[in-house]
Amino acid sequence: MFLFTVTKPGLRQAGALALCAVCLCGTVAAAVHFSGDAVTAAADAAPGIETTQDIGTYFTGYGFDTDLSTAAVDKVKIPKKWDDSFTAFNQVVQESDLDLSDYKGKTVEKWTLLCPELSTDDQDTYCVLLVYKAKAIGAYLLQKPSGEVTGLITAAKASAETAAAQQEETQATAAETEIEYPTE
Repeated sequence: MFLFTVTKPGLRQAGALALCAVCLCGTVAAAVHFSGDAVTAAADAAPGIETTQDIGTYFTGYGFDTDLSTAAVDKVKIPKKWDDSFTAFNQVVQESDLDLSDYKGKTVEKWTLLCPELSTDDQDTYCVLLVYKAKAIGAYLLQKPSGEVTGLITAAKASAETAAAQQEETQATAAETEIEYPTE
């Protein structure tokens, strides 16, 4: 059996100590709780490229519709030493604010999806995304069978100009075919 005697000054000290302990526990609990939310929010703010749908969404952001059923993935290695042609290729990739310089010697995923709107009867155009550890590191358009590589910004501008020209042509044709009826 224990006997504990508390005088008035001792009671005040014990009460103050208990109050400090409760405040400290509350502060620690709040810090742990809110720091967990901050980590989750940061992860949600920077989503990775993990599915075919993510890749389709990436290219939709540049104005290209892709056929997800044609998705193919390969492993490719970024060369450690670059020649002039690979340096030129990296300049095309840089149009989309991406750069392969930091990934020299790394093996990356190469995702390829057909872009039906840019394909013609004799040439198919593919949207290509290079991914390293669920992060987009390179993007471009590839035409087959010619093998021509185009940057996303250049292709998006050309596509927009073509669409504008077609719209002007359609409006001009509609104005020419409009029939005026005499009014009484």
